[in-house]
Amino acid sequence: KEQKRYFVIIDDIWSNQAWKIIKCALFPNDVGSKIMTTTRSITIAKLCCSPQHDHVYEIMPLTEANSKSLFLKRIFGLGDMCPPKLEEVSSEIMKKCGGSPLAIITVASLLANKASTNEEWERVYNSIGSTLEKDPGVEEMRKILSLSYDDLPHHLKTCLLYLSIFPEDCEIKRDQLIRRWIAEGFINTEGGQDLEEIGDGYFCDLINRSMVQPVRIQYDGRVYSCRVHDMILDLLISKSIEENFVTFFGGQNQKLVLQHKIRRLSLNCYSQEHIAVPSTAIISHCRSLSIFGYAEQMPPLSKFRVLRVLDIENGEDMESSFIEHVSTLCQLKYLRLDVRSISAFPEQLGELQHLQTLDIRWTKIRKLPKSIVQLQNMTCLRVNNLELPEGIGNLHALQELREIKVKWDSLASSLLELGSLTKLRILGLRWCIIDTHGNKEIFVENLVSSLCKLGRLNLRSLCIKSDYGYSIPLKEMYGYSIDFLLDSWFPSPHLLQKFQMDAYYFFPRVPVWIASLDNLSYLDININPVEEEALEILGGLPALLLLCLSSESSAQKQRLVISSNMFICLNDFRFTCWSNGKGLTFEAGAMPSLEKLEVPLDAGKDLDFGIQHLSSLMHVTVKIICGGATVQEVEASEDAIKSAVTHLPNHPTLEIRIWGDENMAEVGFKKNMVEEDQGKAEEEIQTSTQLI
Repeated sequence: KEQKRYFVIIDDIWSNQAWKIIKCALFPNDVGSKIMTTTRSITIAKLCCSPQHDHVYEIMPLTEANSKSLFLKRIFGLGDMCPPKLEEVSSEIMKKCGGSPLAIITVASLLANKASTNEEWERVYNSIGSTLEKDPGVEEMRKILSLSYDDLPHHLKTCLLYLSIFPEDCEIKRDQLIRRWIAEGFINTEGGQDLEEIGDGYFCDLINRSMVQPVRIQYDGRVYSCRVHDMILDLLISKSIEENFVTFFGGQNQKLVLQHKIRRLSLNCYSQEHIAVPSTAIISHCRSLSIFGYAEQMPPLSKFRVLRVLDIENGEDMESSFIEHVSTLCQLKYLRLDVRSISAFPEQLGELQHLQTLDIRWTKIRKLPKSIVQLQNMTCLRVNNLELPEGIGNLHALQELREIKVKWDSLASSLLELGSLTKLRILGLRWCIIDTHGNKEIFVENLVSSLCKLGRLNLRSLCIKSDYGYSIPLKEMYGYSIDFLLDSWFPSPHLLQKFQMDAYYFFPRVPVWIASLDNLSYLDININPVEEEALEILGGLPALLLLCLSSESSAQKQRLVISSNMFICLNDFRFTCWSNGKGLTFEAGAMPSLEKLEVPLDAGKDLDFGIQHLSSLMHVTVKIICGGATVQEVEASEDAIKSAVTHLPNHPTLEIRIWGDENMAEVGFKKNMVEEDQGKAEEEIQTSTQLI
């Protein structure tokens, strides 16, 4: 291993000590290995360099032209459009930003939410310090960030300040953050508006103002998770300490300040071991406790008398006894546990009458306490493969329930109770009733009855899985059919936006109720065989954005044709077929909005499937099926695919995967496109190959 080359990138080194520790893990060799580091300190940059090769690259500020383009594009959507009356003041603002991308984006985001008047822009210009253009240091950058923070309305300031709780570079999921905001009382509603919808608006506002950065984007364009830029996080931490909004302990360069009563406590155990909350800490008024990693010597939960939020992330080694007294937290509204050592809840859980969110997916809890059905205010219950408790129908406020397990010894009556959850929007279940089970009919009847009731009300998302795993023989995996969903769902669930099946079962055709779903935007479905009629039905769904279509074979003797009047809105199409037949072909004008494509192709066969007509493509994944093909045919197929993708207008990224290489006509095919030669590395498209 020591003779292999490596390329390592280490981002944002803050201290000499951090580099010395990291360096110990990097073995030196003479085969051309490379290490790239980033830092704000020139001293640390030079320390990271080897004595023989001193390469420190100082990033230069943006040019005037690039600064202007970035500034105007953020405000007006175009990089060359600025009202003449604002030309002069915009030039002066950009000068003060000193070519710093973060400063430009921050100021531009601030102006994007203001009137485009010379007076308004002059006011912002006068608020910016004058030294950033000469010395783009941390303090001047902080003044610009403070300007954007101070301009926020009060409710957004509070919500943004709350993000200081999370460690640096932490990926923060939108739905978890919004539920925490709700539990803290940061979101107020008038006129019966939904709290989560209001919170989603707050979240989008912070994204649009560039106060937080999007990380992962969903199929529908919504931000799934975000991250806080480290300079903005520094600002939020300092303001949180100043206002006694959050007390921090254990983070990088953070010290526990115990000058006031603790209102919210954030323990970052990732960067510091043996963290313990001092006995002198006044925690009786603490409203929120967030633990990242394993914290030793925690005070008992019973001392956090007014706690509303308890969130433990990755507490692998935490003692299970820590949650023994969780039922004493009578004000608790949000409880999320990512603690593998916890295997049971106290039976008194039902005493938490204010609990709204319970997320225990990443624990070893295998049975819910019976008292859980007493939680009348619970809106979100997330579990991992647990059975429904008797009385689940009492949770009338429940909007999200996943993932529940239905097996042969489950209570069939609990399935019938699901129909009483009139506010339920999201349902996820694992179907574990084998076809030969004697009482299957009663389980099916009760589930279908509940789905029909929920579909008439508020159901937006249904995910249904089957019971499978490494311990289950392959022939049994196909025994968990959900054919009862073919024709029995009536009337159709008119509000359904997402249907996902993760099962070793294939519908013989498109279920009847799917054709009338005008709001369906996400569909993951197994159909075998795939026929032209199925594509016509699915292609007519007016709101469909993502389609995952899996099949074992194609029934067509000719290619399946996707014409110009089908899949008008689709932007992500993933097709899997083990016996591909003639495959797909895209006519001119087909899928005009498609950005992501994943298709299988048979090596050695005609590869002209009309990809040139998909002009909006940004990402392409091709799975080459190698069975019976020669090495030369596989290589020729790869070259043909690369050539076709290269000529697309957006120059999409390309990923090539190899299926069934062990069944190729020639032995010894071990090609890996990850290690391409120097010439291919200079191609315009990005390629990689995986052996599956």
